[in-house]
Amino acid sequence: MKKKLFVFFVFCSFTMSFAQKTAKAIKVTYQRSYNGKISENQDPLLLFTSKDLSLTTSDKITQQKADLPFEQTFVDFNTKTILQWAQLKANKSILGLDNEALGKQKFEFSTETKKILNYTCKKATTSVNSNKIEIWYTNELGLKGGPSVLGQDLGLVLETNRNGNSIVTASKIEILKTIPSVLKIPDVQSVDQLTYKDLLWKSRFTNIPVFNKEQINFSSDSKSNDSILRFASGTIIVRKVKFPVIKNGSAIFVDVTQQSNGDAYDRTGSVFMIPMDKKSSFLDGLKSGVKTLPVYENGDGKKYQGVVATNEYTPLLELMRFFTPFGVKHFNYLQLKNKVWQDSVFYRQDISLLQPKLSNQEVYIGMFIGNYDAGGHKASLNISIHEGEDNNKKGDFILPLFNTLNVMEMAGQDYATMFDNEKGLEMSFEVPQGYKNFKLSYTTTGHGGWENGDEFLQKRNTIFIDGKEVFGFTPWRTDCGSYRLSNPASGNFGNGLSSSDLSRSNWCPGTTTNPNLIDLGSLAPGKHTIRVSIPMGKPEGTSSSAWNVSGFLIGER
Repeated sequence: MKKKLFVFFVFCSFTMSFAQKTAKAIKVTYQRSYNGKISENQDPLLLFTSKDLSLTTSDKITQQKADLPFEQTFVDFNTKTILQWAQLKANKSILGLDNEALGKQKFEFSTETKKILNYTCKKATTSVNSNKIEIWYTNELGLKGGPSVLGQDLGLVLETNRNGNSIVTASKIEILKTIPSVLKIPDVQSVDQLTYKDLLWKSRFTNIPVFNKEQINFSSDSKSNDSILRFASGTIIVRKVKFPVIKNGSAIFVDVTQQSNGDAYDRTGSVFMIPMDKKSSFLDGLKSGVKTLPVYENGDGKKYQGVVATNEYTPLLELMRFFTPFGVKHFNYLQLKNKVWQDSVFYRQDISLLQPKLSNQEVYIGMFIGNYDAGGHKASLNISIHEGEDNNKKGDFILPLFNTLNVMEMAGQDYATMFDNEKGLEMSFEVPQGYKNFKLSYTTTGHGGWENGDEFLQKRNTIFIDGKEVFGFTPWRTDCGSYRLSNPASGNFGNGLSSSDLSRSNWCPGTTTNPNLIDLGSLAPGKHTIRVSIPMGKPEGTSSSAWNVSGFLIGER
């Protein structure tokens, strides 16, 4: 009996040895599950591994059906190097090298074991960005690798468990007698890991650079060139921009980076599109003077140029309203104890609602910073498009209604003081057939920078549609002190406060102002009226208040 057992043991040892010798490589297929449920319509992860090299990829990539960009991960076990290869475009790929990450992985090992696909697995635990990761690996197959970079050097990883709810488990193991052709590092010029991550990130969206560190100042020397138009003594810059086709469901962001180039004050800024769909446009006013723009009157004896839509004119469509801080960058030499000033201010806002106005269009995009300083400001503007899934939804209806921000202030456009009487701002608009679920995007900020000015007073804004109140709120910001480090030139008061700390009418020095999205419900096709009412304060001497409000209508198909 003992002889028979000995022969059986020798036979099994020989079989296992033979299997290991013929197993030049292994292919493992993994499936993902979350909270105990297998994820639907998943692209299975694949691992190909040999004695020297492993490749983590996916089924779609190997079938050449993956959307760009995609990436695959190689691990060179001889040099302990992680190599990440990304296909950014059809004709562009990059290879990122990391010689340290594999060796830096730290684990806690357990005596606990379990069977996965009939192989005995050991458990190792680690933490990544505060996530607990359990790794189950086996050494019974003689090769290493895994569905991610974690634990690749421990053995063959058959399961990873993140926080007990997100699990990747081997569903199939194939012993390969030859090393597959995919187990070969692509002949591509390598870059450092930081550059690799940056290039991969940027390949995932479309970035449209509009302005790059352009000066926005007040000077008679400001001149246009072939690409950038300058108006109002240089306080307005405009450029024609061509947008690609943008799928419904995509995310669109506008971002601005701003620094003082000599101006110490907090200033109103705006990023806008100039609609060109009617006989007259704001561009005509920029080129020919503010008096060429259509006039709005409400009975207060003043004429307000280019602020409301008419049958022959569409006002500026505001993409972002922002406010410069007090002298960031240029005045950073004004030192205070324990204050490290910011080098610039970065503003970013979601403008995805405006997809119908931008998709496959060539439009004029402009930026304004009100100032009377020869140095002024320097600013950059980018628009990024992050593709979403096209849900076959037909384009929304976008109708610019009003914009009282006097973008041409430095060329004579009057301040928005029309709210000094009961009528405020009132206009008519027309709703076409076939739309529903209307909304109003409404942006408002109060101005008048003295003690009793509306900048520092809480004033209720009320919106009326066809004479009925549909929305009312008091725009107010109480968090302005959060941005103190962007305001080196802010005035300091005897009570220990700085001007940039003070609460304001819906804005702070160094921030954007978010629009309010107001539900209007159903609007019957045909003409309607909208009225904006604000109890604006009366002038005191040479000081007066004003309210910059902009709004556009949105209707769904």
